[in-house]
Amino acid sequence: MLPNNYKIILASQSPRRQMLLKEIGYDFEVRLKNIEEDFPPHLKAEEIPLYLCELKSDAFVAELNEGELLITADTVVWVKGQVLNKPASKVEAINMLELLSGNMHEVYTAVCLRSKNKKVSFYACTKVYFKKLTVAEIEFYIDTYKPYDKAGSYGAQEWMGYIGIEKIEGSYFNVMGLPTKELYENLQKF
Repeated sequence: MLPNNYKIILASQSPRRQMLLKEIGYDFEVRLKNIEEDFPPHLKAEEIPLYLCELKSDAFVAELNEGELLITADTVVWVKGQVLNKPASKVEAINMLELLSGNMHEVYTAVCLRSKNKKVSFYACTKVYFKKLTVAEIEFYIDTYKPYDKAGSYGAQEWMGYIGIEKIEGSYFNVMGLPTKELYENLQKF
C-alpha cells in the first residue's frame, strides 16, 4: 500500500533497512550521500537518532522532487547513560560488547519522513538483555562478523544475537535498524 502514491526514496545503504522496507511491501529507490554523523554532546538517548535522521534528511531537501517521499533513519545503542555508535576499531568493538555483556541496553531507531513540503519524525525504543559473554565469544564474533557498521558492535540477526540476547522488550525489527510497525503506520498517515 503506497502512501498517497509517493515515489519512495530510502537514503540508507543498510541491507537490513532495505530488506525490511521491501518485506513490508514497498518499492523504493536508494539514494546515498556521505554525511558526517556528528551530534551535539548534550543529546541523550532518543534525541541522538532523531537529530541524526533529520540531519541526513536535510541533506536531500534541495533535490527532492514533487511526489517523492524520502526516508532516513538512524540507530543508536544506549547503555548506562552513554551512546554506543559504530565501533571504529577492534578494541572499541570489544569494549562495547564487554559493556553490553550481562546488561540491559536500549536500542533507539529514529526515522524521518520528508516530502517537498512536509516532514515527520518518530522513534522506537527496544530493551535488549544480554547474557554474560566470554572473551572468546566476543573475539570470535568480532573476528568472524566484523560488526564495524553496526551500532553497539552487534547485529541481532547475526551470531551474537543468536547466542547473546536473552530477552527483548519491544520490536526486534527496531533492533535490526527499522521500526517496521511504526514506519508502516506513519507512511499510511503521511
